[in-house]
Amino acid sequence: MKIGVFICHCGENIGRTVDCPRVAKACEWLPGVEVSIDYKYMCSDPGQNMIKKEIIDKKLDAIVVGSCSPHMHEKTFRKAAVAAGINPFLVEIANLREHCSWVHDDIEMATDKAIDLVRMSVEKVKRNQPLTTIEVPVTKRTLVIGGGIAGIQAALDVANAGYEVVLVEKEPSIGGHMSQLSETFPTLDCSQCILTPRMVEVYQHPKIKLMTYSEVEKVEGFIGNFSVTIRKKARHIDEEKCTGCGLCITKCPIKKKAYNSFEENLAYRPAVYVPFPQAVPNIPVIDETVCTYYKNGKCSMCVKVCGREAIMFDQQDKIVTEEVGAIIMATGYKLYDISKKPDESIYKGYGEYGYGKYKDVIDGLQFERIASASGPTEGEFKRPSDGKEPKKIVFIQCVGSRDESKGFSYCSKICCMYTAKHAMLYKHKVHDGEAYVFYMDIRSGGKMYDEFVRRAIEEDGVKYIRGRVSKITEENGKYIVKGEDTIAGMQVTIDADMVVLATAMIAQPEASELAQTVGIPYDKHGFYNEAHPKLRPIESTTGGVFLAGACQSPKDIPESVAMASAAAAKTLVLFGSDILEREPVIARVNADLCAGCFYCKKVCPYGAVEVREVKTRDGVVIKEIAYVNEGLCQGCGTCTATCPSKSIELAGFNNEEIFAQIAAL
Repeated sequence: MKIGVFICHCGENIGRTVDCPRVAKACEWLPGVEVSIDYKYMCSDPGQNMIKKEIIDKKLDAIVVGSCSPHMHEKTFRKAAVAAGINPFLVEIANLREHCSWVHDDIEMATDKAIDLVRMSVEKVKRNQPLTTIEVPVTKRTLVIGGGIAGIQAALDVANAGYEVVLVEKEPSIGGHMSQLSETFPTLDCSQCILTPRMVEVYQHPKIKLMTYSEVEKVEGFIGNFSVTIRKKARHIDEEKCTGCGLCITKCPIKKKAYNSFEENLAYRPAVYVPFPQAVPNIPVIDETVCTYYKNGKCSMCVKVCGREAIMFDQQDKIVTEEVGAIIMATGYKLYDISKKPDESIYKGYGEYGYGKYKDVIDGLQFERIASASGPTEGEFKRPSDGKEPKKIVFIQCVGSRDESKGFSYCSKICCMYTAKHAMLYKHKVHDGEAYVFYMDIRSGGKMYDEFVRRAIEEDGVKYIRGRVSKITEENGKYIVKGEDTIAGMQVTIDADMVVLATAMIAQPEASELAQTVGIPYDKHGFYNEAHPKLRPIESTTGGVFLAGACQSPKDIPESVAMASAAAAKTLVLFGSDILEREPVIARVNADLCAGCFYCKKVCPYGAVEVREVKTRDGVVIKEIAYVNEGLCQGCGTCTATCPSKSIELAGFNNEEIFAQIAAL
């Protein structure tokens, strides 16, 4: 076998720490190596042309490239090899950047290690088998999980391209948190004016199947071929018969038994309700926990007034299965409830701020509902405790965000902007009011963002104080806010009528559980992990599953919309072909050696291991063995490491190849 070795300097990334010419020279004498060359940028067009030329001129059978991570450039060098007539799986990458130059300072040691890494790759490639890609059909249908602005945008983009979309939202209406906002920064245009037409468009789109009040329970299959089990929860309303007239809501005698979650618990709702006036679909839900009928069977006022006979007290949850080729995660965020430390949470809470204890200490979304014309106060600024107009409001930023002591290491990104908006909205309505903002830093990176903050300070007279608040107490109907002004170098005490906390954006509580259901990774905060932060920010590590909006990290509306459109574009790329090619690096079971212990099935994170019966010609079952579904297998190798009988091997990483690498050292 004739092998070519190509060492890349990667500019200075590798060349600064590794003596690349020495590595190339040392590899010339390795058994089987026909040519060994170093070049400053091997991934460049001249570098790739060099590889192609050497393959053709020297009639090489395989190549080893010492370069950056295969996560970045494996496909690049495989394509170059294929263009010159070599099977792409006869290409090995020796990772000289992450495994050498980036982790060592000693040039001699790093160079010796680089030579070892290349030598190991040479011995492995000698034993590599030419593999062919796996072809699977593509179901050109998309599941979007989450009906906020990101989910709405993604669904519309895919549907407008002509493909069917199933949009699943756990709440009775789509719209997400954006539907709760009064106005949006930096233009201060009405949130509902922007959102409502899109919500209606989703509902009326012939290519979108809208499933509200529904949750994904199970995901099976693989990229291009997912089977999704969805629980459509019982509304106790016949959706086909209901016209959304609202009589059942207005006549419901149960008015103040349940807090209105859409109003962030600042108001009550009846037992039968729609979340908000612009809800899509405009179909009520009956809350079994507060409805008198479900308690004693006596009340049925909604049945009496409904002329369409749409009330169905005995309606049950419905299980639906949908076949899709791609999944877009758009589950959004929630604000951290700082009133107490949740059980088994990494977060520690902010009891010193009195949230949950003092009625007039509220968070950002509660302020949004107070400011909204459709909110509990119809847009008038009134304190939740007594309904009086607050004349002095203190806004506190970074409540949780960027605070390691409380368990948060990240910036929530939008708080600086929405706090400026809140202060501005307050000053526009309460002209003689005073607004104070305690901040750590002002982070207003974005088009017209810094100008917006300056407008709040310079035009609307919002007073910004750089410092943190240590404690909030109540005295005689006032809230004593004690903090510091780091610029003036002094303690600050403000007697406020209301306090608004910019609490951290966190992942949805059930986000991690859903991630396990779908089979995608997530970080310690519950946000979904992307495949690569720079090159694949929209994709998850599971093929065919894409990320959109704040489920990946805190984001504002424009970024969420842009990310949603990007996820839709990735989906459309997937749908661009009828057949999908997958890597053949999958596990295979030797039926003769398999003992049927099924340890592999227990540890497989992708559910790729199945049970297969071995039968005689007469149909008699001799034994049961493991079988790996090629479509589901992601080539992680967990089963291979676990198998006690050594009956499972990973294509491209079998025992002979691995032991050859070890022996090379």
